[in-house]
Amino acid sequence: MAAQPPPPNKWISWLSQIYSSGKGPVLGTVDVQEIEDKAREVMKDNSTAYLYTLKSAGTCLTDDANRKAFERWKLIPRVLKDVTLRNVETTILGMKVSSPIFVGPVGKQGLVHADGELATARAAAAVGVPMILSSSASRSLEDVAEANGPNGQRWYQFYWPRSSDVALSVLKRAKENGYTALVITVDTMIIGWRSHDHRIGYSPAGHGFGVQQGMADPVFMKRHGLAARHERPKFPFDQEDIRKKAAAGDEETKQSMFLASQWLAETGSGIFRTWDDLQFVKDNWDGPIVLKGIQAVNDAEKAIDMGIDGIVVSNHGGRQIDGAIGSLDALDMIMRSQKVLDAQKSGRLTVLFDSGIRTGSDIIKALAIGAQGVLIARPIVYGLAIAGQAGVEQILMQSICDLHITMGLCGFSDVNDLTGKRDELLVKVDYGIGTQLDSLRQRYRFAQVMQSKSELCGCQRNNGMNHSDNGSTG
Repeated sequence: MAAQPPPPNKWISWLSQIYSSGKGPVLGTVDVQEIEDKAREVMKDNSTAYLYTLKSAGTCLTDDANRKAFERWKLIPRVLKDVTLRNVETTILGMKVSSPIFVGPVGKQGLVHADGELATARAAAAVGVPMILSSSASRSLEDVAEANGPNGQRWYQFYWPRSSDVALSVLKRAKENGYTALVITVDTMIIGWRSHDHRIGYSPAGHGFGVQQGMADPVFMKRHGLAARHERPKFPFDQEDIRKKAAAGDEETKQSMFLASQWLAETGSGIFRTWDDLQFVKDNWDGPIVLKGIQAVNDAEKAIDMGIDGIVVSNHGGRQIDGAIGSLDALDMIMRSQKVLDAQKSGRLTVLFDSGIRTGSDIIKALAIGAQGVLIARPIVYGLAIAGQAGVEQILMQSICDLHITMGLCGFSDVNDLTGKRDELLVKVDYGIGTQLDSLRQRYRFAQVMQSKSELCGCQRNNGMNHSDNGSTG
């Protein structure tokens, strides 16, 4: 009897359509570096905004470390196994998802496309991928929820307001608008040392861009005698034009900048929250709580002691601390803790990963080391900048399709079987990495010719994800 081919599935069908159409994908390529280069070219007339969303802290060493970590871990494929039928669906914190991929919380997406987070929310819903919305989004959480639709899966990333009444208001709004889990970013109590911003004094949030959660908050706005409003900031963002209008006495612009300063005093106050402070959120949030920004074993274990539902092993895509370890290296250390392993196995702790994911192989490596899901951020920004919603959809589709194919080639038929298979699937080696990364750094620096009047932070941009929120890519 002849062997039967597998039935079509959503992911492989997407790839097949590229070949049957003869036209190629929406972004013109599926190579992430080429997509990044294309996004840079598309935004060459607004390059400051582009670099603001994608740069990293200091000399970008942590950003580099994120990719170096992935380079060191190599896959060991297994063959002659029946993996004809493959499954990438999984369940995370009680939520059935189409794949272990999440859209990470990237702030101020309106800097790279006129539709901003609305396009990303629609794309996530269309593909069936959960979205984590940044507190520093350029659209209100209500508008994003509407764009994501009644069937969209969404979590809310929380930058902790200084005032309890404002914090409670934000939590209430998120819950009422279908955000089922709360992701508290714990590595950004203050913004890291970001050389590019410091050099040119570039601050979209200080000029009313990325503070839209505050403008839509009734408690915050009532303080200033105003009604909540759901803003859609002008694209492209022009800081100098806003400053000129304010200097000329434009009342609307002056009010916008004042309200922005007051909101930043709430969410960027410089207050360093502690483990004890988490009880406030636990008492006032009905749903899973996830801590994003965990890098140390002790902190992962402390999260278990505190009854936290999940952690995101993340270094903010290298945007907070220069010279820190790669996030995948942190995941490796954390997943060697017996306490973490026991909590994960019993269902008391969910482990997610962020910072550096670019390909299906990257996803497999993170899962094999111990993550149950991954966040993708910077590639989302690239796709958004080039083609809006359609561009984001492609990034998500190609990531899942790549995972689906590569998982089979590694000898696995179910994505759930990958988690924790480090010793079976991976080996850690170190050869030729420095030369390759140096080449990529040179490529990135050369691309900055478009900033002929500026000397920008020169780090290779084929890295780090996430992002950040309070500063932008989350």
